[in-house]
Amino acid sequence: MSTSSADQPVTPPRRPRLSVEELIRAKNARPIRSLADLEAMSSDIFESDEELDEFLAFTYAERHRDVA
Repeated sequence: MSTSSADQPVTPPRRPRLSVEELIRAKNARPIRSLADLEAMSSDIFESDEELDEFLAFTYAERHRDVA
């Protein structure tokens, strides 16, 4: 009894693994260095000013959570 090629699982071709640095260069990405940087690009990320404000408040609270 033989199996046809239709019975064989199809595996996608393997893509080369890139380092984080290579991925960043490929996307021409830059780190967010300040809240002002984040705010400048917020129109591409957040649907409303309220959503941005909630995110900024959460981020601030998390960064200062263990600071006493």
